[in-house]
Amino acid sequence: MLNVSTQELATPAPVDVEQAEAALVEHYPRLVRIAYLVLPPSLGRNRRVLTAHALVQRALPRRRSPGGRGAMPGQRRTADDAVDPGYAYVRGQVLRQALEAGLPLRRRAWPKRAQLPPLLPQVWGLRLFPRSGGADELALDQRLSALSGPGRAAYVLRGVERQGDAEACRVLKAAGVEDPEAALAEADTVEAPGEISAAALLESPEFDPCSLQARPTDLMRRRQHAKAALAALAAAVVCGALLGLPGEGWGPDGAAAPAYARNPVSEAALDPAHLRRVAPAMWQRSARTDFSVWPARGGLVNDTALLRRALAVWARPGHTVQVSAAPGTPPGPPMGPAQLLFAGEVDQARVVLFHDGLRVVRYAEPTDGTAGAALDFVRTDGADTASAGALVVGRTKANVRYLTAPWVRDVAVRDLLKPAEAARPLERDADGVTKPMLSPVAPSQCRTWDALEVRDGVTTRVLTDLGELTPARLTSGPPSAPVDVTDDAARAEWARTACLLPMVRSHGVRTVNSWRFAQQELPAEGGTARWLCTRAETWRGTGGKVLAQFQAPEATGSSEPHAGAVTAGAVVAKADDSPACGARDPHVLAGALWKSPAGQWYMVAAGSPEVASIAVSGAVTGAADERLLAVAVKGKPAERVELGARLQDGTRINSLH
Repeated sequence: MLNVSTQELATPAPVDVEQAEAALVEHYPRLVRIAYLVLPPSLGRNRRVLTAHALVQRALPRRRSPGGRGAMPGQRRTADDAVDPGYAYVRGQVLRQALEAGLPLRRRAWPKRAQLPPLLPQVWGLRLFPRSGGADELALDQRLSALSGPGRAAYVLRGVERQGDAEACRVLKAAGVEDPEAALAEADTVEAPGEISAAALLESPEFDPCSLQARPTDLMRRRQHAKAALAALAAAVVCGALLGLPGEGWGPDGAAAPAYARNPVSEAALDPAHLRRVAPAMWQRSARTDFSVWPARGGLVNDTALLRRALAVWARPGHTVQVSAAPGTPPGPPMGPAQLLFAGEVDQARVVLFHDGLRVVRYAEPTDGTAGAALDFVRTDGADTASAGALVVGRTKANVRYLTAPWVRDVAVRDLLKPAEAARPLERDADGVTKPMLSPVAPSQCRTWDALEVRDGVTTRVLTDLGELTPARLTSGPPSAPVDVTDDAARAEWARTACLLPMVRSHGVRTVNSWRFAQQELPAEGGTARWLCTRAETWRGTGGKVLAQFQAPEATGSSEPHAGAVTAGAVVAKADDSPACGARDPHVLAGALWKSPAGQWYMVAAGSPEVASIAVSGAVTGAADERLLAVAVKGKPAERVELGARLQDGTRINSLH
């Protein structure tokens, strides 16, 4: 009566895994009741209960349907079975397995999975069975036990599923029944006992394997089995002690869970339904203004499949995923449900931006597939209004696009190498994504340096791309009170500093401050030189870079310099992880060799405002009771010189190296 082929079992499911799982969870009691009624009564009530649960729990498709989410079978559903396709698929799998469980075992054939006792669920020390019913339920159970498996299935489809003969015949045939008409005819021979209908009897607690009674098993036999188990456990403990001796063994992982264990919090963090979404106007009434109040924007914020892929790649990036992380940024999975900042299409790519309180994470995949996906991490802890003004949302060749903060009213592009020119307006779409602009990260001869100007109605800030998700904020002024680059003097100094920024690129830089700590009249009417200290602060706090810069007077040859004619300052000293030129140590001393227009070499040096005296020794000697020094030298010294200074309180400082 039952014909199941290997080809039918290998046929791909007509629905997606998530759709089938949703149907299984919603209709679980009903599906288990169907399996319990179709299974052969010879299994006994306890084994029928456990087997029914096992059959339903493994009824999901093994892989996604090639037709995509929600794909439907080609055959049109009839009006008698206008049910969810996910439920229809799971019900068919349950019927197929329940019918296979009733097949006799054969010596020359491998047993089917449904014919073997289920591995899960398992209950030890108890026997479980449905609640006892009345005389009518008992009589119906006896009559059903006399039917074949297909006959019971036909009866259940009529009684529990309320199906007509045509639809029941179709479902039976799909479940592998060779002669569905005979099964329906066999079901016709069963009459409901008493005055209660068959449907009402089938829905009674007598046939409900989800509402169970518990009784103990054979206690004497359990005691005998327990003694044997203790002996086996003692042997296992001895083996475990041997394995825990020096070597790999079981010791290194300590109390860690197995590699395949699932943590509920981690699983929840990977569910798109648990993503935090901030209201569009939250930033206007929030006590803090940073990435935590950015609303979720973009045309794909409701694309659950995209968000699920992005979260899965974040947690488990494959070997083909291009992963990058800013220095000091942990690239691990989310610690809990993350905040969704953006999901949309940008430059032929689907892009998702997340924020988990510590990091901003960018996931990008091509619009025509998932091959070549990329994952980028950058720290953003401690962000404020100034440092949370924009994020890089896309890069293509030499261009970059930004996603601006909700409080940004206007954006523009300013070429730092042309301080006299006005900023050029930059368009944005409704989600705050800018039009592409030239990125200074692209290889070039530094003939232009386009930076992003953002205006929030109160302040104008200058941000520049340094190769990471967060653009660096550019400031000017003393370390104790840096200000945004808004006046002509600061722009003129940054025009000769911008081309030095590649020295701090891709270091997790948060801000770059350029401070003119001294101005010196050079000897031999050489003009006025500027001494600047440029300090790059990182998001992680450590790893900052300091550059001491000497800006000699520019040669005057033409009244209208062409693009790229601005001469970058000369870096005369630099240091890593130094507090110099910062808020904690606002002192700096630097020196350089300078050649006058007449060809005379001078050793020039300058210190910050609190420097009281400077002295140079070695190949060149000299001293000055002020914070500026200029000493003539014979020729160009080839040996090192030592430069030192004292502050007004007598503290000695050395030059920046």
